[in-house]
Amino acid sequence: MVAAVRRAVRAATADVPAGATVLVACSGGPDSLALAAGAAFVGPRAGWRAGAVVVDHGLQQGSADVAAAAAAACQGLGLDPVEVAAVDARGPGGPEGAARAARYAALADAARRHGAAAVLLGHTRDDQAESVLLALARGSGPRSAAGMAARRGALRRPLLDLPRATTLAACDALGLVPWHDPTNAPGPAAPLRSRVRGEVLPLLEEVLGPGVAAALARGADLAREQADALDALAADLLVAAAAPAAPDGASSGPDATAPATAPTGGLDADVLAAAHAGVRRAALRVAALGAGCPAGALTRAHVLALDDLVVAWHGQGPVALPGRVVAARRCGRLFLDPSPPSGTGVPTGRGVVG
Repeated sequence: MVAAVRRAVRAATADVPAGATVLVACSGGPDSLALAAGAAFVGPRAGWRAGAVVVDHGLQQGSADVAAAAAAACQGLGLDPVEVAAVDARGPGGPEGAARAARYAALADAARRHGAAAVLLGHTRDDQAESVLLALARGSGPRSAAGMAARRGALRRPLLDLPRATTLAACDALGLVPWHDPTNAPGPAAPLRSRVRGEVLPLLEEVLGPGVAAALARGADLAREQADALDALAADLLVAAAAPAAPDGASSGPDATAPATAPTGGLDADVLAAAHAGVRRAALRVAALGAGCPAGALTRAHVLALDDLVVAWHGQGPVALPGRVVAARRCGRLFLDPSPPSGTGVPTGRGVVG
């Protein structure tokens, strides 16, 4: 088990140059502590410097003591530098979302200050399975169902193919005493992810047989490949649809009586309409996000309302989107713009989505 963690760290950092710094995000739990031990072993042999960042969210009584103990454990493993980052985990997105945002901001700040080539996160295959289950339960699209990426920018997840049992066994073999987060205990008051971990996955394993977590993780890999392909097709479609309108401004359908010269900008509705529905809707989602819609607030209902402006056009009014973005069809083109200042009003119609 110890060797498995070390191999995973070595593979995830194979491109880190000698002399660089790699930081481990360590909470003191079994996953991140096993990861810290793996980095402490691999780093000196690969020629890079292994350090750690412990984020104290301040959400539990005694969290500062837990963070200090985790930092001491990292120092005992030989990691340097080791620092504790206390963050304010209050903010939008609920307790879990706010804590996650604060944590990643602290890690990005530490990586910037230390010039780190990579930041290692201790997510395991079990964490991946939990993420996929939660995404499926929300009815999220393929990108969310793809779970966590093994690498995104400076962030790397070496243990994503290993089960949580491996990190527990590695800590035990190395004589490390990890901290066990009390919020992970199942129960009605536990966070949703903890309930999925402690109640839902064990039930699925009991009913469907062993290997559910591994199967969900494999599904995430497949979903990520397909999401990447869909993103590429959507990007190509947006480029084609953003091309300037023909000089004669020819248009078809109910809006053919619009002015002959289409305004600059916008997306050609005919080009969008000719595309496969899945690619078109993926492109519309990307366009909405690019116009300023918050990803967490943009739902499928919003995307379908945009799609209606393209393929079910009958003169309907603008579509109001999250983030004060308004979509409207004019002269055969789809425009996504900021809404008028407060008090000026936004025209409404059958296509409006709250």
